[in-house]
Amino acid sequence: MSATQLDVTHGQHFSGSHIGAFSDLDHYQFFHPQGKGRGYPGKLFLKEALALSSMEVSINKLGPGQSMPFSHTHTAHEELYIFLKGHGQFLVDGTVIDVQEGSVIRVAPEGGRSWRNQSRKDLHYIVIQAMAGSMSTRTIEDGVMCADKPVWPD
Repeated sequence: MSATQLDVTHGQHFSGSHIGAFSDLDHYQFFHPQGKGRGYPGKLFLKEALALSSMEVSINKLGPGQSMPFSHTHTAHEELYIFLKGHGQFLVDGTVIDVQEGSVIRVAPEGGRSWRNQSRKDLHYIVIQAMAGSMSTRTIEDGVMCADKPVWPD
């Protein structure tokens, strides 16, 4: 299954979907253009499905003993890795960082990165990718309070 097969609800100012349990992420596969048709199960990109305009987000599951089969850099995008469950190691520019639930790592575009799960349980993580240097204000400065208070159905 791919992100294009998600049941997405679109509104004028939002897009939303339910991707299922993180333990079932193997249902999703990513096919890298240079991967010679090989699929990578447990990776779901959300940019196209949710019509994201300033970032790419992927939801990921890496099984026990698995690792990224390559290191990579980016030309313009920094990445934020948010580890949700499991244990592993992250390699960036020759530095090994142990990761677990609650670990967060930002990597500049030029940083050579890869990661592995050397545990006996799945490693779950989210990756957010955005143009480096594109935030012009702090998040709190960009927010504007709405005049209407939230009205929740009973």
